[in-house]
Amino acid sequence: MRPRGKTRLGFFPLSHSEARRLKRCLAADKPFAALDPCVGDGAGFACLLDAFPAYRYGIEIDAFRAEQAAIRGIETVHADALEVRCPPDSLSLVYLNPPYDFEVGRTDNQRLELVFLEHTYRWLKRTGVLVFVIPQPRLKSCARMLAEHFTDLSVYRLTDPASVQYKQIAILAARRKRHQHLRDSALLDSARRLETLAMKSDLEALSDAPQSLYVIPASGPVVLNHTGIPLDEIEDLLLSSAAYRQASRVLLSKARDIRGRPLTPLHGGHVGLLCTAGMLNGVFGEGEDRHIAHWRSVKFTDHWEEEEEDGARILHDRQRFSHELTLVFANGKTQILTHEKKENE
Repeated sequence: MRPRGKTRLGFFPLSHSEARRLKRCLAADKPFAALDPCVGDGAGFACLLDAFPAYRYGIEIDAFRAEQAAIRGIETVHADALEVRCPPDSLSLVYLNPPYDFEVGRTDNQRLELVFLEHTYRWLKRTGVLVFVIPQPRLKSCARMLAEHFTDLSVYRLTDPASVQYKQIAILAARRKRHQHLRDSALLDSARRLETLAMKSDLEALSDAPQSLYVIPASGPVVLNHTGIPLDEIEDLLLSSAAYRQASRVLLSKARDIRGRPLTPLHGGHVGLLCTAGMLNGVFGEGEDRHIAHWRSVKFTDHWEEEEEDGARILHDRQRFSHELTLVFANGKTQILTHEKKENE
C-alpha cells in the first residue's frame, strides 16, 4: 500500500451513491444481525442498512472512527477485526470492505482481502448474504474461496469517481447450505470464471435497477468478543507503571521548566535564542484562535553567481540559520511561518 493509504489504515469508504445502489439488491422483512468488520466512520454501512430492521454491529481499529460509528447507532468494537470472535452461523449479512494491502510477516504474506474474508465468512448463517467490496484485480486471489463457500455470485463494477480511482467492484453472494458442496471439477470451473472477471474490462456496472435480489434471512442479536490486548487502556495506564518511570529516566530527556522575569529588556537576538531553544513553545490563544506553537532552528542555503571581468562566473553558497514557527490551531488548521515570503503561484 502507498504511504497515504497506510496513514488511513487502508480505509477507503464506499460512497453513499454506491451504498444506495447496493441496498436495492437487498430485501428483508424481519429483524436480522448485520456486521461490518471494517466499519470506519460507519457512514457507508448506515446508508446500506437504512430503514432495514437490523441489529447493527461494527469493528474498527481506529479509535476516532470507532467513536463516529457508535454515534451513528452502530454497536462498535474498537479492535483489530482479526482479534475479534463471533459465534459461527449467527449473522445474516456481512458487509466487508477490507484494507487493500498485504499482510506484514516474515513469510507467506497474503492479501488482506482474502485474510478478512477467510476470517469472517464463517460467521454468516447458511443462505446469509455477503456484500464484498474490493479492487477488481484482487478478485483473483479470493476466487476459490468465494466459489467454494458461496452461491448466486454477482459481480458489479462500481462507477462512482472514488470507486473508479481504486477500481472497486462489489460482489454479492449467499453462503452455501451444508449439502451444496461442489465437486472438484465444478469448483475449479467456478473459480476460473471468477478469475476471468478479475481481468475483464467491460464488467457490468452496478445500476439503480440491479438484476439480482438477495433476501436476508432473519436472525437475533449476537455478541462479539475481543480476544486481543486493549491498546488504548494500556497506553493510558503506561505513564503510571513502575517500568515506564524507570525507563523514562534513561530514554526521555526531562523538559526544563524555566520561569522568571529578565533583568533587562530582551532584544531580538535574545528572543530568537529563547524561541529556538524551545523555551517559548506552548499553547496560546482562546476559542478558534487557540493554538499550539513550536519553534525550531532551520538551516538555509543561499546560492548566487558573480561574473568576473573576463567573463568567468563564480558560484557562491552561503549557509545560515533562521527561525521556523509551526502553528496547529484548534480547528485543525496548520501553518508554518518562516522569514521568507511565500512564493506566488
